[in-house]
Amino acid sequence: MKINGNYTLNVTPKNFWQMVMDPEVLEKVTPGIKELKEQSPDNYEAISEVKVGPVRGNFKGNLSIKDKVEEERCTLVVDQKSKMGNVVAEIVMTLAPTGDSQTEVKYTGEAKMSGTLASMGQRIMSGVVSTLSKQFFKSMEAEIAERQA
Repeated sequence: MKINGNYTLNVTPKNFWQMVMDPEVLEKVTPGIKELKEQSPDNYEAISEVKVGPVRGNFKGNLSIKDKVEEERCTLVVDQKSKMGNVVAEIVMTLAPTGDSQTEVKYTGEAKMSGTLASMGQRIMSGVVSTLSKQFFKSMEAEIAERQA
């Protein structure tokens, strides 16, 4: 399943980059994440609980950040397992300044699912991914506002 979108945030690429590279911020703003434990630099064990539409379950696996070009782009690799199926996703996130203190975040990638998750169909899962993406960026906006206050 293809994943793509974009979002503009009121923060410089430098500050957004610092937030995304901070595991405490990632744990706080990523929907469903209950725990993010650093295993090695840029590699984390992720424990999450997702409740979006028909997708409800506990997931455990890894989140890693690779191909980093500071303040410009990185690749997020997610490998999560649950009783309802597995998800492996690779998403390239690109940052571009769009004004004095704004950043456009573009993301594109692909997710592969197995088990019950795969049987739900792309339309349902695309809706779930869209909802989770919006929640991530709304949470990031709140974190930015809190830091700028």
